[in-house]
This record gives sequence, C-alpha cells and structure tokens, in this order.
Amino acid sequence: MTRPFRAIPAAALLLLLAAAPARAEGGLEIIPEPTRVLVLLALFLALIPVLNTLVFRPVLAVLDEREKRIAGARARAAEVAGEAAALLAQHDAAVREAREAAQAERARSIDEARRAQQSAVNEAREVAEREITGARGQVAAAVGSARAQLRAEAESLAREVAERLLGRRLA
Repeated sequence: MTRPFRAIPAAALLLLLAAAPARAEGGLEIIPEPTRVLVLLALFLALIPVLNTLVFRPVLAVLDEREKRIAGARARAAEVAGEAAALLAQHDAAVREAREAAQAERARSIDEARRAQQSAVNEAREVAEREITGARGQVAAAVGSARAQLRAEAESLAREVAERLLGRRLA
C-alpha cells in the first residue's frame, strides 16, 4: 500500500471512535454517522481506480510528455545557441580577415602612391636640373658672347676715346 492509502483506514477508525462521544453530549453533530462514513469511504475507494485510469494517468502522461517536450526544446535551444555562437565566431573571423585584408590593401596603395609621388618628384627634379644646367650653359654662353662683344666694343670705344683725347688717329 502506498502512503495515502495507509492513512485512510486510520482516519476511518478515528471517525468511528469520535462519533460516539459526540452523539452522547446531544449537541451539534460535527462527525457523521459511522455507516455513512463507511459508505462514503467505500465510494471513495471504489472511485480511486476509476479516477486513476480516467483522470490521473492521462494527466500525468500529458505532464510527462510536456516535460519531455520542454527538455527536448531546451536541448534544441542549447544546440541552436551553440550553432549560433559558432556562426557568430565564423562571422567575426571573416570580418576580421576582411578588415585585415582591407588594411593591407590600403597600406599597399599608400606605399604605391608614395613611391609614385617620389618617382614623380625625382623625375621633376631631374628635368629641373637639366633645364637649370641648360639655362646655366646658355647664360654662360651668353655671358661669354657678351664679354667678347663688350671686349670688341671696349677696344673700339677705348680707341675712339683715346683718339678724341689725343686729338689724333691711333695706328
């Protein structure tokens, strides 16, 4: 016998024992007659298997099934959460790799631009130096030509000044 069923005979016995003193006082009846208690107890005991079959077992089966579904849903939720965490980690890794690749490409582009700028500056410097060298050569040639011309003119002017000062023609 299970524990609740052991308590039933003890409760019935207590009711039967308490019925006699309650009736003897002639006051208010709190405890019903023993025959009525026995009939009610017999009905109760007869209904236990019926209720167990029709109500308690189906309800407990539904509750057990519900518990299994909840446990399965929790397990599935944990599995999905693990998959989501793995996908998130993959996504983060892909984003990190893309950022690193973009940073490397940006650095490479900046280096190429700096090299191109340096090359353009060096080429412009070389062109400017050639032009300066050419211009210096032209200036030097012009200075040489001007000096030669000025020497020739200086000689003729000096001769002319000397002739005027001396008042005669120089030979």
